[in-house]
Amino acid sequence: MRRSILRSAGTRWLAAAVVAGTALGGTTAAAHAEPKPQRELPSSGCEADLPPERKPIPGNPLDLLPRLPDRLSIPLPYPRILPVPEPAPEKPVVRIPSEPPPKDPCSDPCPDITDPPKPKPGAGGPALSLEFPKITLDPAPKNIPVPVPNPNPPPLPPRPAKVNPGVDAGPVAPKPTPPRVSGLEWVGTVTGQGSTSRTDKRWQINGTDLGIMWEAEPDKVAIVFGDTFGKGFRPPGANGRDWRSNVLGFSSDKDLSDGLFIDTMIQDSRCHAAELLSARRIDHYEITVIPTSGFAVGDRQYMSYMSVRTWGEIPGLWLTNYGGLAYSDDGGSTWVKDSYARWDNIFGVSQFQVSSMVPKGDHVYMFGTPNGRIGSVGVARVHRDHILNKTAYQYWRDGKWVPARDGNAASVIIGGPAGEINVRYDESTDRWQMTYLDAFRGAIVLRKAREPQGLWSEPSELVHSSKYAQLYGGFMHPWSAGEDLYFTLSTWTDYNVSLMRARVR
Repeated sequence: MRRSILRSAGTRWLAAAVVAGTALGGTTAAAHAEPKPQRELPSSGCEADLPPERKPIPGNPLDLLPRLPDRLSIPLPYPRILPVPEPAPEKPVVRIPSEPPPKDPCSDPCPDITDPPKPKPGAGGPALSLEFPKITLDPAPKNIPVPVPNPNPPPLPPRPAKVNPGVDAGPVAPKPTPPRVSGLEWVGTVTGQGSTSRTDKRWQINGTDLGIMWEAEPDKVAIVFGDTFGKGFRPPGANGRDWRSNVLGFSSDKDLSDGLFIDTMIQDSRCHAAELLSARRIDHYEITVIPTSGFAVGDRQYMSYMSVRTWGEIPGLWLTNYGGLAYSDDGGSTWVKDSYARWDNIFGVSQFQVSSMVPKGDHVYMFGTPNGRIGSVGVARVHRDHILNKTAYQYWRDGKWVPARDGNAASVIIGGPAGEINVRYDESTDRWQMTYLDAFRGAIVLRKAREPQGLWSEPSELVHSSKYAQLYGGFMHPWSAGEDLYFTLSTWTDYNVSLMRARVR
């Protein structure tokens, strides 16, 4: 409600300024001049977040041309042997208390950090000339990573004792009718400039994606993002400085009709969101570590993630090292990547590289695909007491829950292409819901089922790429209720996250 009032007040202020400027002009011509079109305020409701208007220089025809970049770099690739110590050295973890939202939501808490640099004195104004960018030759090493022993390896915890979960029946339930989806609407910007929470000003999150959510506590939702960039970010795509593989925030916002407000984020310095799960940052070895889902059991938070070896050259196809599990016992401030709860990617085709995990009853269910966005979906489950013990997992295969050493033992419950699946259990309808990107259809789709193993309904289209180009994600908010399904949507064109709402019957 506070954000709605702020946006309404800002709009009224802009309108009043136009009217006042006309009324006080002092001449008949001014009184009858065309009013200046008012600019719609962004999701933050802050006039300061409006992009600057470009004012043309009178009589300068060059001002009509697109602006050239200040610098063009020509990469000069060369091979370089890069020793990589294994196991990875431990990195120091720095945390500061999360900063609460500012009393004035449009104030800048760290202008010294986030404001752009001021023009240098004597730089002069624009000239009637076309300035060409500076061209530089930049050496660009192509690393050839070679593992070497770490002389000071961090201690490893003992491997968990082997568990035999046995074989249980897992019959499928009748296939439900497809969900009826209507009334799709964009609600607000979650990240980047002008976002509801002003993530660029409060945590130096200028560009990011995903927005995976789970209920961390009864009145708190965790929301985790993927590769995140600060200064220097310019859409489209993932780019810029201050690269963090993942960042985590918390929201208590239960009125999502005017946007998703993030209260706090895990921080490592003033106005800066911390990276949670470290990555080696070495292409063709481990370029990044991306969260795929999260859940809470008791006081412990869990996060599934994928260790990405390389993004590759074809969009939607990437190669992972493994899919893994991490946990936090301090409310999400620090995380431990478990050494044994990993599903290795054998020959690049292993299942459960990209997973979505959901607790229900005595079990936690793990839905997973191979790496990329074209694989099929399988499902496994584990008792809540043995989440980090791989030997305790049962994989659904041909109507039974069976233990197996290899996740590929799981039967296909949904055929591909399925990209970055997200699953939740909806208490209000007693149905499972699954969203994912269907790359062939070019849309994020929604399915439902009575049991996690299915049968799953036919897909219904949530949002199509014809409306939001280069879309992906589609992660459901855990507090969606009734016919309102709220979900986050990422687009490569903006490389930021939006909150969407659809009516599902």
